Amino acid sequence: MPDAVISVLAICGIVLALGLALGLADRRNFSLGWLLVSVGLIVLNDAMLTRVWGTIPWVLPESDWNWQGKLMALAASLLVASLAAFGWKQSGLTLRQAKGSLGPSVFVLGLYLAFFVVIALVFGGGKASAETVAFQLTMPGIEEEIFYRGILLLALNEAFRSRTRFAGIGWGWGALLSSLVFGLAHAFSYSAADGFALEPIYLALTAVPSLLAVGLRERTGSLLLPILAHNGGNAIPLLV
Repeated sequence: MPDAVISVLAICGIVLALGLALGLADRRNFSLGWLLVSVGLIVLNDAMLTRVWGTIPWVLPESDWNWQGKLMALAASLLVASLAAFGWKQSGLTLRQAKGSLGPSVFVLGLYLAFFVVIALVFGGGKASAETVAFQLTMPGIEEEIFYRGILLLALNEAFRSRTRFAGIGWGWGALLSSLVFGLAHAFSYSAADGFALEPIYLALTAVPSLLAVGLRERTGSLLLPILAHNGGNAIPLLV
């Protein structure tokens, strides 16, 4: 079994274990069906990103960046968002911003970008090729936000319907779990040689801005600002 398959199955196992524990603690607000849908989405996204774990040949020219995998994952997410159970608007695929959300969202957007400025200053930036700039200004924000803050967040919000109001937003376990999955996707891995590995610093550096992006998504009802914030954050190290 490919290492990437074992890695994503392990992430799914973590989500299932946490999800079942949370669901059993609040059964009235829990949907096992939607939790299983969420796990299925994680597998689907990983399969597309890896070209079904390397079984689909390269069509686009090979490069330093995974354009083909990102485009395949984006297409799959848009297809899921088109399903009646999801819907484009419910998935955040709308340009319309919720009334009164602009002021608070600009503040959160500032925090998001400031976070990446600090990271760039601490860890350093550097010059980048034209392809790197083009990739970072497009694919990560578009593909990852539509998946993590779009269809995956929607599915997890349906799985865990209880909400707690904080900073004017109704937060649920879906916000935390989707951010955890985002962090694990960047910080958790498996290899036959070394076994499972987790980089706590990368988990924190991805999960924290993920929560800010969830806040933008929930407040505005749209993925527009999360996408702009994500790509802007990725571009900052290229400019520092």
